[in-house]
Amino acid sequence: MRTTLDLPEDLIDQAMNITHSKTKTELIKMALENIINQEKRNKLLKYHGKINIDIDLNALRNR
Repeated sequence: MRTTLDLPEDLIDQAMNITHSKTKTELIKMALENIINQEKRNKLLKYHGKINIDIDLNALRNR
């Protein structure tokens, strides 16, 4: 999908240097993937300590 964006050139240059991205497209894809992954982690962290899974590992391993 083609999209026109007006992004600050200095931010793009810094991000490309840090990530060693060869193209702006590669940089934007990487940024979007990182945002998506971070939000997924944040949603999972909301459940920390709230779910009690009673699992008997020895029974699962047939010991």
